[in-house]
This record gives sequence, structure tokens and C-alpha cells, in this order.
Amino acid sequence: MIVEKVVVGPFASNCYIVGSESDKQGIIIDPGGEANKILKKVSDLGLDIKLIALTHGHVDHVGALKDVKEATNAEVVIHADDVKALRNWALAIAFGLFSPTPPSPDRLLNDGDSLDIGALHFEVLHTPGHTKGGICLLGEGVVFSGDTLFNHGIGRTDLPGGNYQQLMNSIRTRLMVLPDDTTVYPGHGPDTTIGAERTGNPFLHG
Repeated sequence: MIVEKVVVGPFASNCYIVGSESDKQGIIIDPGGEANKILKKVSDLGLDIKLIALTHGHVDHVGALKDVKEATNAEVVIHADDVKALRNWALAIAFGLFSPTPPSPDRLLNDGDSLDIGALHFEVLHTPGHTKGGICLLGEGVVFSGDTLFNHGIGRTDLPGGNYQQLMNSIRTRLMVLPDDTTVYPGHGPDTTIGAERTGNPFLHG
């Protein structure tokens, strides 16, 4: 599996370009900004992007969605509970971020749905807490955790739709049950593993 991280935008959001080595079909996860940078990496990798998956609807994860969608004509998917967050441009303006209005999603996701891109398979884990419709994508020995879980950190819960207890429950019941060697690709910051977070994440102890 090909996994390339592209750090984009003023909040240094992680956009992931994921592809199958066997058939070169791919997925873009969280195109948060700098569409040209994302699309150049796609071109360098020689991938045919079939899907654009949004772990949640905050502007720092969807800021380049319009341009990336137009360039790839890929299907856009987001959890059903985060469609409103995708359209919450009052929050974007509050952070001083201005981006083209994102296109409507092509498909709404629910917990347990499958995303199949060529030879790759991912399962949708609904992990509310950062937003109501936050998701993680699990498969191929990795989990793309969005803003649910970070390297020794967790997503903020003080924005609309956030709930600390809900977030902690999501982390404990959906992520901490995964094998220790599962690689975690978060929405911001460096990669980690479930085992490293189980033993060293301060939010999971005390």
C-alpha cells in the first residue's frame, strides 16, 4: 500500500494520498488546502483517484475539496452526521480561513460501511467527539484517525458538536481495542501506533 502524507494549510493539516501498488487506484483523505500541492503528489505517484474521504467537516480538512473534486472527479464521502459541519462556514470565518464552498458529498457514510478502492479495503469507524460525525478509516494494518487521536494527544472538543466524554469513549472503545502494532495516521502531527498511545498518551491515563 502506498501512503503519502501532504501537510497543508495554516493549521498544518495532514492530507493522505493512499493507493494500491497493484492497480494504482487511490483515495485522498482530508484535502485540507493547497490543492495544487496535493494534485502534484497524486500525479507523481501515478494514481487514479477514485474516492475523496473526509474524516470530518472542519474547514482545515476540506479547504481544497472543491478543486480536488473537480480535478479528479472522484466520489466524495463523509459521515451523515457531519454534513452540517461541512457547511459551517461561520466557523471557518472565525478562524480566518476562506475557501471555495465545498461540493455536496456524493455518498453519506455510517458506522461499519466499507470503502473499497481497487485492492484496498477500509472500514468506517464512527468516532464522535471532535465532531458529531467524525470517523476513522481502518484497514491494511493502519487507521486514519482524523482529529480523533493524535500522537500523544486527542482532538479538541470545544468547537460546535464537540463532546469530551464522547471523544474519550470513542477512543477507548473503537481505537484502543485495535492491535498495538496498528499504525495511526492522524489529522495533524506525526504518525504513531495504537500501542504507543495505549501506554504513553497522557489523556488515556489518570
